[in-house]
Amino acid sequence: MDFFREQDIARRNSRLLTLLFIAAVIVLIILTNAFVIIFLLPETLGLMEGRSVSIDWDVVVTVSAAITIVIAGVVFYNMMRFSQGGKHVAEALGAERIAPATTDPHERRTQNIVQEIALASNMPVPPVYVMKNERGINAFAAGMSPADAVIAVTRGAMEKLNRDELQGVIGHEFSHILNGDMRLSLRLAAMLRGITFIGDVGAATLRATTRPRYRTSSKKNDGRAVALMLGLGLYLLGLIGGLMAGLIKSAISKQKEYLADASSVQFTRNPDGIGNALKVIGGYTPGMLVESARAEELSHLFFGQVKHRLWLMFATHPKLEDRIQRVDPDWDGQFIERRATPLDTPDLAEESGGKQAARAMAAAGIVAAYETTAQPSVSHDTTLDEPFSASEPQHADSQLAAHLTEEARDPLGAMGLLLALLWHPDGSGGQLDFVEKAKVAGLADMVQKHGVALAALPSTQRLALVELCLPALKNLSPKQYNAFKGLLLAFIRADGRIDLSEWCLFQLVRHYLDPEFLHTKPVRPRFATLKAVTDDLATALGTLALLTDDQPERALARGAAILELDLPSKSRDSLGVTDFSKAVHQLAKCYPLLKVTILKAMAAVAADDSRVSGRELTLIKAIAAVIDCPVPTSMLPVNTIHP
Repeated sequence: MDFFREQDIARRNSRLLTLLFIAAVIVLIILTNAFVIIFLLPETLGLMEGRSVSIDWDVVVTVSAAITIVIAGVVFYNMMRFSQGGKHVAEALGAERIAPATTDPHERRTQNIVQEIALASNMPVPPVYVMKNERGINAFAAGMSPADAVIAVTRGAMEKLNRDELQGVIGHEFSHILNGDMRLSLRLAAMLRGITFIGDVGAATLRATTRPRYRTSSKKNDGRAVALMLGLGLYLLGLIGGLMAGLIKSAISKQKEYLADASSVQFTRNPDGIGNALKVIGGYTPGMLVESARAEELSHLFFGQVKHRLWLMFATHPKLEDRIQRVDPDWDGQFIERRATPLDTPDLAEESGGKQAARAMAAAGIVAAYETTAQPSVSHDTTLDEPFSASEPQHADSQLAAHLTEEARDPLGAMGLLLALLWHPDGSGGQLDFVEKAKVAGLADMVQKHGVALAALPSTQRLALVELCLPALKNLSPKQYNAFKGLLLAFIRADGRIDLSEWCLFQLVRHYLDPEFLHTKPVRPRFATLKAVTDDLATALGTLALLTDDQPERALARGAAILELDLPSKSRDSLGVTDFSKAVHQLAKCYPLLKVTILKAMAAVAADDSRVSGRELTLIKAIAAVIDCPVPTSMLPVNTIHP
């Protein structure tokens, strides 16, 4: 699947959404004016005195302006609320973040699967949330960009799906992150909230005016009748707005679900995963039901239909049978039955060595990621009764991998591992002094312990480890994060120079953690053509070309051909980290489709010698993070990635 093409489709859908929203607002303005003039101010039509019909345009302008301002205010408020990141959306829906060091076996399995799919899709591991009180099988991804994305899964999905099936569901949600659906979905939610807000005001007015009151004068009763009429009118307008919102939501949402199902198969390389998950939902009594108060408002974010719809024209998702048929054309029409049980079932980690098996699974995940970062192996246990049957990995470095995985789940361990990746074994630069001055108990020992062992780690493994550490670091406080970021910079500058690997590590950390703590604003696009950034492209691609084994000029020419530009040649002296960093930050100001072309050119440069080295992959991913354009594995040449 071409994720960049799907991102372009998502952007076109965004324009369609804007047009549909404007049309819906115009309809609401017309209906509101008609209601006000006919029912509340009939004298403006001359009906009361028998005069010829005339319209008071001052009233029309006032009502239209009021409706526009109210809707715009509600949309702006919700856009600001959603722009704070996926975690705020997840918390609004009642989801709770899973602690990185959780001992719950279902949560550990879910985290491990998210790690695997993140590595398979070439993006950092997002935080994982659970909707603990939901028996239905469902999930969602939320966030304005991959940097602030989260994955949330219902408890029913964790408990009722086996590992293959849960992989399929989570792979589906990762597609929404990569192809730009999340931002579109949140914009859709904000806009539709503006349309339906009028109905909420009407409902509140009706409740206030229908409460029993005593000792009221006739004058007050007249005012109450007007308020009752106003509330009823606004409520009816809200119903019409809700119908239009439902139609818009349905029109925008359905097609992307088919695409997400298909990409889930690509991520897991197992069509039975997503297919059987859908079949289980069909045979499971609670189905995809989500009882959260906000679920209906954000229904288009979810894996499946959160409420039953009598009219399919208002459904946010395709029919279950149609989705199954597309994934499994030979389906016999039979669902897979799973018994609905209370959510407070016994903790499986306390039975049959569940904790040990869960730890073994985590170790297997990191080892698989280390061995083939671009296409990590995904294990397939197909039985629901033994969801934690992973065997001990048969690798020489499995104990190290398990230990690193456990520490990467803990904020202190994640800080120590990232600093250890920058450690100078000879003690140069005073790095130990920096750690000790931070006065974080245990951090200095951890950095020293891992520093030597991680120094020889291949680039692809270093990249995998960085991405595994990021979710745990999101559990720091803002003060702790600022202190850690300062310590990270001190480590990088300790030897008086910054190399590309250090730049990459810092950019990945900064890009995926700054939005969590600093509420950074997205970069606004400025450049509409690649010609406007020709010099910056020459610097960025020239630096990448120097990492190739031979003939960097030929590699650069391949990238220039994709860009359809004549790039100026750059001397090696002008391709330092400082100039390179400035160039990449300029490229971040390009329009989205231009970024796609830039990344394709970089992939072509990296693969000029028929292989993509670990250093090249790390550099491409760091550049992609800075310019805010995710890199799916499908963009890179198959079977060309080497440590």
